[in-house]
Amino acid sequence: MTKPAVEVRPLVRQKARSLGALGEQWLAELPRRISDVERRWSVDVDVGRPLPGGTSSYVARARTRDGRDAVLKLSLPSTDFASQVRTLSLAKGQGYVRLLAYDVERHAMLQEALGPSMDRLGLAPRAQIETLCAMLRRAWQAPRAAGLTADPAQEKARALGEMVGRLWESLGRPCSERVVNQALTFAGRRAAEFDPDRCVVVHGDPHPGNALRVTAPRAGAGAGFVFVDPDGFLADPAYDLGVVLRDWCGELRGRDGAAARGLVRSYCALLADRTGVDQRAIWEWGFLERVSTGLYVLDFGAEELGRPFLDTAELLV
Repeated sequence: MTKPAVEVRPLVRQKARSLGALGEQWLAELPRRISDVERRWSVDVDVGRPLPGGTSSYVARARTRDGRDAVLKLSLPSTDFASQVRTLSLAKGQGYVRLLAYDVERHAMLQEALGPSMDRLGLAPRAQIETLCAMLRRAWQAPRAAGLTADPAQEKARALGEMVGRLWESLGRPCSERVVNQALTFAGRRAAEFDPDRCVVVHGDPHPGNALRVTAPRAGAGAGFVFVDPDGFLADPAYDLGVVLRDWCGELRGRDGAAARGLVRSYCALLADRTGVDQRAIWEWGFLERVSTGLYVLDFGAEELGRPFLDTAELLV
């Protein structure tokens, strides 16, 4: 029986093409890569129906030869795939998806099958935030890999500040100067307050789309969800909470500035209350993430996805 052609989701294709020749090669070689891992891991991949979510990987359901459901993930060459594998391997399913097999050279991994992502379940924002906090408290307990260190010269706030300044200019200043100045101020403050002793292995992008429901209760998933796609670097826990605060653009658009700030401040207070992390740090990381994410997404051509981050940042200054 002939398999259908490999289908790649539009955002993944767009991200791949933004990488130039490297991304085009990845797209061209994707069918062969899928066939390789099917043979190597004795799985059958549903190539005609890629799973939703994400911009940097081809993700599809798979079935092992003994009839178990699984998920195949093939990441773009621009991702830090080795860091993802390291984080998932050390977590052993505690707060994270279980890793069944992997090949770092091919940027391929086989994971346990999960249910829908949190953002597709119609949960109220505050319920999502509370669940993400519970998940993060568990995920932050993941062991550090041997040799994983936090270098102040390569600290996340410093890197995001440099990216904001560079992309704002190269993209033709797509948001106001006051938004960028606020983001850069917060980047400088977060970098100045960097403390290696406060660092944990953060997820790096713990938004509701990266929180998937487990198909049955299990150890390590007490909240009923686990994280996928970790970046797995050392940072202040407030960074992860800032990523959670970064979202909710749909809740903010259409409000005036005072109403938008009041709503996000209430979310920020909830994040601080549920985790014991400093509220000011969460707010500053959240604003920096909102601006940097908007610019980053615009840079690979996804205007519809990136613009809401910048538009809502204007409301919060």
